[in-house]
Amino acid sequence: MTVDWLKIKDHGLYCEPGGFYIDPWRPAEYAVITHGHADHARPNNKHVLATSGTIEIMKHRYREACGEKIQPLPYYHHLQIKDISVSFYPAGHVWGSAQVLLDYRGQRVVVSGDYKRRYDPTCEPFEPVSCEVFITEATFGLPVFTHPDDSLELQKLIDSMKSYPDRPHLVGCYALGKCQRLLLRLRQLGYGQPIYLHGALEGLTQLYHQHGFDFGELILVSTIDKKQLNGQLILCPPSALADRWSRRFEDPVIGLASGWMRILQRAKQKGIELPLVISDHADWPELIQTLEDVNPDQLWVTHGQEDALIHYAQSKGYEAKALSLVGMEGESE
Repeated sequence: MTVDWLKIKDHGLYCEPGGFYIDPWRPAEYAVITHGHADHARPNNKHVLATSGTIEIMKHRYREACGEKIQPLPYYHHLQIKDISVSFYPAGHVWGSAQVLLDYRGQRVVVSGDYKRRYDPTCEPFEPVSCEVFITEATFGLPVFTHPDDSLELQKLIDSMKSYPDRPHLVGCYALGKCQRLLLRLRQLGYGQPIYLHGALEGLTQLYHQHGFDFGELILVSTIDKKQLNGQLILCPPSALADRWSRRFEDPVIGLASGWMRILQRAKQKGIELPLVISDHADWPELIQTLEDVNPDQLWVTHGQEDALIHYAQSKGYEAKALSLVGMEGESE
């Protein structure tokens, strides 16, 4: 089977029969967006198609530059764009995240965007979609990346706070998705104390709150004397852990919530005392499980550790390639 209507062009992954890009790298005339992270949702596209959650995130971040014409498409609804049918399915990555199903002349291609398979109260769970070509991310596409249950990791955080009641706990997390997931999961695990936020996490957390997410009592760090934060939990962007802002706390426990914390050497290099292996990307077992569940004729791999997943898929009888190579082949034709 040859899918020659989906190509890599100067703006990114281009669907030729629909005349649109998916998560374009540069402003495009027509853009289909999988989710709101800045490496997928960029400003200044003219026409934007995304889920309502992703559109809310883009509006919050980009204001007028979100797009001239914006069209929401709910999960499971089909939209005909020229000769191709487009629909969204939950990706389980962050609020509003979607896989894109492209159906053209009997060929079904799914562009996963970023995804994960485990529980996250901030978003709809990932749903395997039958297709001939599955385009998967591979951020953690090595067998070493096996993420534990996030409740175990967050319990480590809660236990550390009990063990060091006089030290503030600074935990780095990304502003979109990870922060809100940590907040809700901590509440579900019974953590009822106020949680303090760095100002950079406030805006998106408020946006989530406006759309029905209840995080309990949150307080901005900037409103409190830092000496009063001993024994408290403070969430901040990862970049803040290494700058002057964090050095103003008295003997803090430094934590970071990331899938990369599986590599302890990486945690040590960053000075992380409390590594929390919590990711919004699929780990190796999830990537393999997804390949088995979707069972495509072809696997195209992008975004990360491509070689190991391609080798594994080929050993199981699948056609598998790196997406960049597929794109180059298309250009050469």
